[in-house]
Formats: sequence, C-alpha cells, structure tokens
Amino acid sequence: MDKQFTVVFRNVGQVYFPQTRVECHYSLTSDHQWSSSDWIGISEVGCSSVKQYYTYTWALVPEGYTEGAGVNCCALFQASYLPRPSALEYQFIYVNKMGKVCARSRHFTFRAPKPLEELETLKEERDEEDGEEELMLVITKAQLLQCRLEECLKKQADIQQALDLAKEETEKEKESSRKAKVEWELEREAMKEEISELRDNVRLNCEILKKVEGKHKNVKYSQEYLTFELSKLRAENDESQQRIKDLEDDIKVLNGREKEENGDMERLKDRVKKTSSQMKHDEEKRKCLQVEYEAAVVEVRGLQERLDASEHVAESLRRELRELGTRQGHTHTELHQARLQVAQLTLLLSEENLVLREERANWTLEREAYKHAAETDAKKFQELSCEVQRKEEWLQEERLEREKLEVELGRERDCNRVLQSDAKRELQELMASLRKAQKEREEQQADKQDLVIYIRQLEQRLEVGPETESDGEIPTCISPDSSSEDEENASSASPRSICSPLFLSTPLERSDRVEILAAETRIQSKDDTQ
Repeated sequence: MDKQFTVVFRNVGQVYFPQTRVECHYSLTSDHQWSSSDWIGISEVGCSSVKQYYTYTWALVPEGYTEGAGVNCCALFQASYLPRPSALEYQFIYVNKMGKVCARSRHFTFRAPKPLEELETLKEERDEEDGEEELMLVITKAQLLQCRLEECLKKQADIQQALDLAKEETEKEKESSRKAKVEWELEREAMKEEISELRDNVRLNCEILKKVEGKHKNVKYSQEYLTFELSKLRAENDESQQRIKDLEDDIKVLNGREKEENGDMERLKDRVKKTSSQMKHDEEKRKCLQVEYEAAVVEVRGLQERLDASEHVAESLRRELRELGTRQGHTHTELHQARLQVAQLTLLLSEENLVLREERANWTLEREAYKHAAETDAKKFQELSCEVQRKEEWLQEERLEREKLEVELGRERDCNRVLQSDAKRELQELMASLRKAQKEREEQQADKQDLVIYIRQLEQRLEVGPETESDGEIPTCISPDSSSEDEENASSASPRSICSPLFLSTPLERSDRVEILAAETRIQSKDDTQ
C-alpha cells in the first residue's frame, strides 16, 4: 500500500510529548498534484472517516515549487492543539483537495515525560564582563534530543538544498557547454564551407586565367602569322606592333593580378591554420573542464556519504529514545529503589553530561567540516563561473573575428568579380580586334584576287593587241614558251605588286601602274625571245 501512495512521511517517531510542538516531515513525489487545499491531520488509528481527526494543518510547499517535481516539506503542530497523554495510538494522514487520503504514517502515542529520569542540566557561561557566572538550566531529555534532532534535520535539509543547487548548476553548465560545442561545430562547418567555396572560386579563376593564357597564345600565333603576312605592308606593320605591345602590357597586368590572388590565397591558408590551432586549444580546455566536473561529482558523492552518516547518527538517537522508553518501563517498577539510589543516579547524570559535551564537541567539529566543504564548493563554483565568463568572452572574440573574416571575404569576392569583369572586357576587346584583323585580311585577299584578275585581263588584252596590229616588228603569234614566261613574270609580278605601293594607291593609279608593269614584262619577254 505504501508504494501506491504519492506522499511519503519521514522521520515519524513512536512517542511525542504534548508540551512541545510536533514537526511532521513528508515528501511529495513527482506523481502527486499538489493544491493549496491539501491538509495534514492527526487522527486515531482505525477511524472510519477522514473527518474524524483530532487536529489538522495545511500542507505547505517551499517557494519555487514546480508541479511534477519531488520535494521535501515540513508541517508544524502547535502544543496547544495536540492530544493529551494517553495510551491511544495516533497517525498522520495526508488528504488532497478531493478528500482522498494520499498517505498514512506509522502509529505513535502522546506521553507525558517522567519528572526525575528525563531531566537534563545544561550550563551556560556568561561573558567576562558579567563575572563569568554559570547558569544551570533543567530541561527534559526528550526535549533536548528533539532539539538536536531538529538541528540535525535542518542541517540535513540545508545540505540537501546545497546538493540540489550544485546538481542544477552542474546540469546548467553541462547544457551551456553542450550548446557552446554545438555552436562551435556549426561555425566550424560554416568556415569549412566558406573555405571550400573560396577554393572553388580560386580554381575557377585559375581555369579562367589558363583559358585566357591559351587564348592569348592563340592570339600571339595569329598575330605572328598576320605580322608575317602583313610584314610586307609597311603602313599596317607599325599598328600591329603597337597592338602587340599593348597586349603584352595587359598580360603583365594579368600576371600581376594573378600573383596578388595567389598571395591572398596564402594569407587565407594561414588564417585557416590559426583557427585550427585555436580549435585544438579549445578542445583541450573542454577536456580540463570535464575533469573538473568529474571532481565536483566526486565531491558531491562525498557529501552524500556524509548525509548518510548523519542519517545513521539520527537513527542511533532514535534507538536511544527507544531505549529510554524501555528504561521508563523498568524505572516505573523500580521507583522505590531509585529514590534510595539518588547518589548513583547523580553520578550517572554527570557521566552523561560528559558524554553530551563530547557529542557537542564532535558536532561542532562536523559543523566546521561541513562549513569548510561548503566554502570549498562555493570557491569551485566561482571558479567555474569565471571560466564560463572567459569562455563567453572568447566566443564573442571568435564571433568578431568571424565577422571580420566574412567582411574580408566579401571584399575579396568583390575584387574577384571586378577582376573577372575586367578580364571579360579585355577578352571582348581582343576578340573584336581579331575580328577586325580577319575582316582586313579578307579585304586584302579580295583585293589580291581583284588584282590578279585585272592583271590576267591586261595580259589577255596585250596578247590580243599584237595580233591585230600591222607592224612587222611585233610577232603575230606567241609561242608556248613565251606564254609560260609571261605567266611566270605575271606570277612574279603579283607578289611584287602586293609589296609595292599599288595596294595602297587609288584604283586609277593602280590601273596605270599595272599597264606599265605589263609593258615592261612584255619588253622583257621580247628581249628574251631575241
């Protein structure tokens, strides 16, 4: 049945005194739904209804309680509302707002303390200003033990709260470290992606530069071929040389830009190496923090062991109370003998006072040890918080550096875009110049063909003219040898005409000069025949 209860009563004694207040300690489990209408009552054992209670108090929870969380609580019953001493057995009951019993405690009774056996004498020393006087206080042993139990329970609750706070802080720090690790991994992946993009861009730029160099080589070969063909044209030779010089200057500029881009790539590689070394250093710091967390967990375990020891001490005190109850039964039958043995009892009381003083000394030592442990824990938590602040500052610095790198990368991308646009523009200009050169070449070839056709027509006219003339000096027929020689002379004259200024003169001047050349060739052929 106790396993089905959602509330558990703790540290319930067997005997309570009506002259002192009673503390009821209980724990709310995660399955319990607490309400402000919940109450705790003291009722007789075997009562048939919840309403048959002797007294009750409201079930309170500490501040900051959240529904669904387990918590330890305490309720107080004042002495004026407690039952009178009797042999009846009572128990604590926890009732929720619906009137349902959520828990029942074990049985206990209310008894009056014995006058002689349970009295204790306490000495309180005053200061030196009061004359160092000692005051003797007479208190029941049950009250004294109950006060000690209350102190032990308070200390236990304080230590439990400190442990809970320590666990919460450790969990928060673990979550913050995990979040920082996840953010760092995301940033590292983003940086890797950006670096890969930059590498791809650099590769594309290198390929574009190689293509430009290949095209430039083709342009060089075509320019050489054109210069070889157009070397005979004096007027266009200077223009072609000037173009070649301009192209060489452009190539130098492109080579300089390529060197600058290579330098920028080396700088980016150095930055990536620095960021990787910083990441390794951060991983080492994280490992150190994990080691410190493990040490803190070990210290928390030590505190838990100390709590267990304090619980054992509380159990021993309860056993002493039980033994005192048994002694009460024995001493009730032996009252007459006890009166005769007052002297022996006084000696026993003095011995017990000594034992109590020793226990006080031990309790003070344990308290100092707990205080020292709490101070060390506080120092360690402060150090951890300082380290967390340092990590946050370092993360902010890393973010600033990342932003700077992003700005620099944006600038470099803009520069690359500008360079690409310049290269494209230069390529377009080179293509336009090549097209112009090809058009001029085609025009020159057309002019050459026109010249060759015109020369052949003139030769045909010159060959037809001597046949029709009546002059005997000129032969009426032309031999095959002479025609072949004429053709050779015409073929030799055709390149000469290309080299001569006929190509650059007007059409009328060209016709006159062609006639003169034809006449000269004819005279030379006549001389050869003679």
